[in-house]
Amino acid sequence: MSDLVTGDAVVVDVQIAQLPIRVAAFLLDFLVQTVAMIAVYFLLSSTITVVDSALLTALLILFTVLVFVGYPVLTETLTRGRTLGKLAFGLRVVGDDGSPELFRQALFRALAGFVEVYTLSGGPAVICSLVSPKGKRLGDVFAGTMVISERGPRNAGPPPQMPPQLAGWAARLELSQLPEDLIHTARQYLARQRDLSPAVQHEMGTRVAARMAAFVSPPPPPGVPPHAYISAVLAERRERHLQRLLRRASARTAAAAPYLPVQPSYAAVPGRPARPHGPAGGGFAPPA
Repeated sequence: MSDLVTGDAVVVDVQIAQLPIRVAAFLLDFLVQTVAMIAVYFLLSSTITVVDSALLTALLILFTVLVFVGYPVLTETLTRGRTLGKLAFGLRVVGDDGSPELFRQALFRALAGFVEVYTLSGGPAVICSLVSPKGKRLGDVFAGTMVISERGPRNAGPPPQMPPQLAGWAARLELSQLPEDLIHTARQYLARQRDLSPAVQHEMGTRVAARMAAFVSPPPPPGVPPHAYISAVLAERRERHLQRLLRRASARTAAAAPYLPVQPSYAAVPGRPARPHGPAGGGFAPPA
């Protein structure tokens, strides 16, 4: 585990990805890249019948750079720090302050990785990862990033509580656009706000609340403190998630229940009164 300070100055605990897991993720990515290169080679061979050897070599070099550099840049930029290998092993690339990986950081990592991993057989990357306290290879050092494991234990603290005065407002919130990294930052802020001085607590809460307000609507009532706003948003999101789980469980239970046909009750069906054959007391008497 390692402590880092996010862009909102909130201390969070992260688990640094260990070298064996990173190697396994790299091997999976390398397999994907190798398959892509083989496909490109056969595509060029089948579409270009007569070509100069120098041109073919240039095309192969171009596609090699695109596959081994463009693949990590594209996937890490679009998925906020993940490739297929990292996704399979629960890893993510983040900035040194815990912020999502940027395009320029992904580009620096990919260019450095092409040299230290593919050109130099991974020797500098392994040595640098072993001596770095945060397991950084040279590309991480240049880009200001690190690789974390998202499957490690997290100290999220108690669940957020809904302020009673905000329950009606929170029930109308649109929360579908909230990003996961911002939700985690908000949880960590609530868990550690009592350790901060009142001034720092208010300042940091205002920053986190301002970021959340960009994804949440409608705005809160006037005069709501930042920590109450954050608690209301997280509590409402958690409540909706629990309600979805309950509905799914109820639907599965109803689908698994055996079908029992309902037998008709003939006693409840009014029959035609029998015609009396003779005088008898206490029988059916038609209304007068």
